[in-house]
Amino acid sequence: MDLRPPVFKGIATALVTPFSSDGIDYVSFARLIEFQLRNGVDALVVCGTTGEAPVMTIEEKKQAIEFTVKQAKGRVPVIAGTGNNDIKTACVLSEYACRAGVNGIMAVTPYYNKTTKKGLVKSYEEIAKCCDKPIIVYNVPSRTGVNITPEQYLELSEIPGITGVKEANGDLSAFAKTVTLCRDRLWFYSGSDELLLPFLSLGGSGLISVASNIIPKKLKKLYLAFISGDVKRASEIQKELTPLESLLFCETNPVPVKTALYYMGYCEKQFRLPLTQMEEKNEQKLYAELIKRGLVKSREEKMAL
Repeated sequence: MDLRPPVFKGIATALVTPFSSDGIDYVSFARLIEFQLRNGVDALVVCGTTGEAPVMTIEEKKQAIEFTVKQAKGRVPVIAGTGNNDIKTACVLSEYACRAGVNGIMAVTPYYNKTTKKGLVKSYEEIAKCCDKPIIVYNVPSRTGVNITPEQYLELSEIPGITGVKEANGDLSAFAKTVTLCRDRLWFYSGSDELLLPFLSLGGSGLISVASNIIPKKLKKLYLAFISGDVKRASEIQKELTPLESLLFCETNPVPVKTALYYMGYCEKQFRLPLTQMEEKNEQKLYAELIKRGLVKSREEKMAL
């Protein structure tokens, strides 16, 4: 029996934040959100890693969260990334996001400070105290320097309010152990697009995705194929997507996916330092892959119109 309801099942898009030279480009942001909703995503995540949250001000984060809630209009759940290495800041943003009407928050493990096991648990306890919405724990040790073990997940699952996990450590063996320990306590979402199918097969409930910024419909088809029992079709889609997903991580996320969205007409190639535009050779490979998949038109096709 599932003791806690999930924030969502299926595919959630970790939204890119479109920037202009003056700040957040809300016209482009609205178009991107509508593109996601038209193509069947099950939830939206705002102010995550893909949204360049670490280089946004607190005020910008608040505005982006509020905007996403208003644009979504209750059509799908909205999840706000509110984690921080300073837990007081994480609590302030979590409290604001809950008041703004999000359906859940996603809190990354405290980064840089290299917390102990005790500090990790205490940090999530503090966030839970100031948040009245479900909490998704986000484990991404490649960025934070902290990894959550299966045994630590079991301890975290005892904190009221924690209902889910975004797992991005790439360790399927550890994930299988975590599911065994916490199956009736937590819902699990892959944080790696390329591992969606094996993640689902081990008991995962969905994906918080970078790639769905540009291919939401295709990823939703993979998910639906799996839950309908058509594992062969799901496997075919997963393998088909591998070259594109690899290119989306040939440089630091979200640089490639934001560049892809630029070619698709959804945002400008505006990044905030320390992120910069793609290396030319990588951008050319990505552009060619987008043309090959029919996601953008070639220069010749545009000239023929």
